[in-house]
Amino acid sequence: MCLAIPARIVARLESDRAIVELGGVRKDISLALVENVAVGDYVIVHVGYALQRLDTTEAERTLAAFAAIGAEALETPR
Repeated sequence: MCLAIPARIVARLESDRAIVELGGVRKDISLALVENVAVGDYVIVHVGYALQRLDTTEAERTLAAFAAIGAEALETPR
């Protein structure tokens, strides 16, 4: 299964590259598939590529849902 996740751009680099941050982890990604993104924007990231820019409210809602699912999984006895 593949999963694309929202991440916030924290730095723009040369050659359509950027650094994104998610949960304190920073990663170098490609921006070759999206236009008009800036530091502070959220993008959907999949296998090292930003696929599209995402509204901040929607990104934060999605990340909160992922966090809730993770917390619930940790609380559920196996």
